[in-house]
Amino acid sequence: MRNCLNFICILFFGLACCPPVLFAQERDTLVPIELKEVLLSHDKNRHEAHHSPAPVQSVSGEKLKKLNSLSVADALRYFSGIQLKDYGGIGGIKTVNVRSMGSQHTGVFYDGIQLGNTQNGQVDLGKFSLENMEQVSLYQGQRTDMDQSAKSYASANTIYLKTKTPKFTKGQKYQLAAGFRTGSFGLVNPSLSLNYKLSESVSTRLSTELVNAHGKYKFQYSNGVYDTIAHRNNADITSYRLEASLHGQHQKDTWNLKYYHYDSERGLPGAIVANRFKRPQRLWDRTNFLQADYKHQFGRNYALTIRGKYADNYSRYLDPEIVTTTGFLDNTYEQQEYYLSLVNTYNIKPFWTLSVATDFQHNVMQANLYRFAYPKRSSLLNALATNLNFEKFNLQASLLSTSVFESVKYYEAADDFQEYSPSLLINFQPFVSPGFRVRAFYKTIFRMPTFNDLYYTFVGNTFLDPEYSEQINLGFSWQKNLGTTVFNISSDLYKIWITDKIVAVPGTNLFRWTMFNLGEVETKGIETKLTNSGKLESNINYTAVLNYTFQESVDVTPGGSSYGQQIPYTPKHSGGLSVMVDYKEFGFNYSFIYTGERYSQKANIASNYLQPWYTHDLSIHYAIPMLLKNPLKIGLEVNNLLDQQYAVIKNFPMPGRSFRLSLNYEF
Repeated sequence: MRNCLNFICILFFGLACCPPVLFAQERDTLVPIELKEVLLSHDKNRHEAHHSPAPVQSVSGEKLKKLNSLSVADALRYFSGIQLKDYGGIGGIKTVNVRSMGSQHTGVFYDGIQLGNTQNGQVDLGKFSLENMEQVSLYQGQRTDMDQSAKSYASANTIYLKTKTPKFTKGQKYQLAAGFRTGSFGLVNPSLSLNYKLSESVSTRLSTELVNAHGKYKFQYSNGVYDTIAHRNNADITSYRLEASLHGQHQKDTWNLKYYHYDSERGLPGAIVANRFKRPQRLWDRTNFLQADYKHQFGRNYALTIRGKYADNYSRYLDPEIVTTTGFLDNTYEQQEYYLSLVNTYNIKPFWTLSVATDFQHNVMQANLYRFAYPKRSSLLNALATNLNFEKFNLQASLLSTSVFESVKYYEAADDFQEYSPSLLINFQPFVSPGFRVRAFYKTIFRMPTFNDLYYTFVGNTFLDPEYSEQINLGFSWQKNLGTTVFNISSDLYKIWITDKIVAVPGTNLFRWTMFNLGEVETKGIETKLTNSGKLESNINYTAVLNYTFQESVDVTPGGSSYGQQIPYTPKHSGGLSVMVDYKEFGFNYSFIYTGERYSQKANIASNYLQPWYTHDLSIHYAIPMLLKNPLKIGLEVNNLLDQQYAVIKNFPMPGRSFRLSLNYEF
């Protein structure tokens, strides 16, 4: 189902207000007045989520550090509306699916610039560590910042990763932080970061990390005849990450320059089928990118933001079980990306902002596959957005124009493509109480077929159409401040249509598959989140978060064999609970995650049924006073406390109970 919406005009609302009248009070100048200190606290994440017209979930700072997480993928487990595809263990590939729309419909942005993968459209979030992360945010629909790039409007949902930037106290020249983690699966995880102040307006940051683990763990296996305890093998990983950045701010100019390097080798343990527990496949990944952004403020009303990026991604897949004419199957892939973005932001009135963004992106891919097409794709995106922001009313509308041009060395290239995608978002306060807000949005967008969809040898189909999505969302948020305690509740009701869904069907044999536009999916859901944070006594601070998601996502393909049935790996019920408590130098954290029953295939039959699973995780942190300036922070984590045996993906068993010990010190 796909509706057409043409924006003819936008009605802008004016807000009239009477200027306040101030009366001066006479004071006896001979009597001194002592002003008591007033401490003001402001939770930026809570404020943004409360006033945003699009649902937003975010975790940052100390809360992000306290999660029992190694990677960004682990942290996203605590957000509602997400299905995390985890293939098991520390080295297992991890992708995310938001509101059952598919991984390719979620854009992942690293410091404001998208992480791309034109090969298969998926980003392995297990590659991005939390050691250098300041904030992780999920936006349903789109982010509402007016200085964002055109690419930010081009996804159905977006994940924003914000890395740490140097912050110095008065007289401070440098900051050095060292960390070390060890624990189950042979984990060895040292990290080191350095902030250095080059001048009053320029600073630099260096962050590096090594992860090494054999990845072996026990799991229970049943083939219907007998039960046994088996060992997960070939799940090892060795990875190295290096990030170097420069940050500058001077009067009206702000700029950032970042270099990112990631290199890994890992085993691919494979599915446990037919009593087979060992697989020999290996995967190598190497990612390098250089990105920069620059913003100049021309007076009070106009700003120009420029972003650019060059990325090179290399991967190698080795399968000794498949023998070709030249030896073992040994495929290599390499992608290059060139990206440039210009954003013009103009404040027409204090309450009215206009943004015009233009992005150009060029992708190239090479591989050592037989008769590979060597595709090239150029994309031109233009976004026009306007924002009306009053105290009690916020409206944002945008129109995205996307043009795609492709060429190939062999075969026939896909047709050139042009599409317009509108969105409309509203947040308003319907009552006198400022604690209650209503939000709603409508958005249409699409995702282009990947290079694998179009050009993979014996599989690709150059006549594929894009996969379209249409979303409507209605929700509210309410928060109440009761002195030392803050309550917050938010809930969203949504409906999503996916049309021209790209699916793979077998051809004359199981080796030759073909891609088609066949599927249609309809999703209805409710997401609810309750948060309570505050202070008990004088030294105890706490935060408790409870979230629940109901989601019915069914196949509505006309004439389809699974019509009306829940799509694979989508639970109807899921949720979680997390509690964080701080007392002086101690910190305690507990989290519970629940995922309901699912099916591994389109047919909702007994053989495809997957049981519900849940995990309990605990962690304790203590800051040990030292003779030096800062304390030594020590942490103990216990994951999957009850040692539950479960699988996120069928035949890919997850680890049972595991432990981690961490040490951190800042100089």
